Amino acid sequence: MDDRVRYKIAEAARMAGVSPSTLRLWESQGLIDPVRTESGQRLYEAPHVERLKRVSWLRTSKGLNPAAIREALRAEEQNAPPDVQVESEVPSGEKTIGPKLRHLRREMGCTLEKVAEKTGIAVSLLSTFERTSQGLSVKALHDLAEFYDTTIAVLTGQAETTERESLVRNGEWTAWPPSSSGVTVQNLTTDRRQMECHRFQLAPGASSEGAYSHDGEEFLHVLAGRLEIVLDGDQFFELREGDSFYFESRRPHSWRNSHDGETVLIWVNTPPTF
Repeated sequence: MDDRVRYKIAEAARMAGVSPSTLRLWESQGLIDPVRTESGQRLYEAPHVERLKRVSWLRTSKGLNPAAIREALRAEEQNAPPDVQVESEVPSGEKTIGPKLRHLRREMGCTLEKVAEKTGIAVSLLSTFERTSQGLSVKALHDLAEFYDTTIAVLTGQAETTERESLVRNGEWTAWPPSSSGVTVQNLTTDRRQMECHRFQLAPGASSEGAYSHDGEEFLHVLAGRLEIVLDGDQFFELREGDSFYFESRRPHSWRNSHDGETVLIWVNTPPTF
């Protein structure tokens, strides 16, 4: 019996942060080949969804055309350097986290297969991320940081500081590596503090792609749009513009942009355990 999880086109499109019509276009361009039922319905398995996220990132962040995307994906699948050198195009401030994770993995004596087994992240995604620092969801980044007994803040280069003040001008935020699912996270403080203060920009349909938990407490305030947050797997809260929310980080939590436009929010974690 085939018990693999399969998603309908609307679900797969939401997870990839695009529209169903975009998935049909990508299929016609040879970028994705979903499963077809006898009635012709398109179904997408987990590897399809991960490929869709990668296609979306290569298209929006790198500006590649369909032919270049096919070549980049082919090269990644063959574990060979693509003709399009994606890594060299990543801004220097965003390149460090992938090599850091590769260094940590090798220090632990782990293979990519071992990390994949422990975290549930596909080997192909891990390999790509170690090279490019691109393409993982927020949950996947958190799970990797937890596996390596560190935090995302440390991996992104925020070091401890003795300075009492931190001034960050409007628009001068440093950022986490771009997510594959339309999530942009910007640091609102310099270096590491007792509070991790971030500005989240979520594209339509963007989400954490699963629940995660860690030590500490969290506070968030919605500046624009709407956010659905789920605690403990069964408690749903919809936050609208101007709403604030507090919860304990040890409670499993997931979230998604439930607005048809961009959602922007301030998110604070304390102590710095995320």
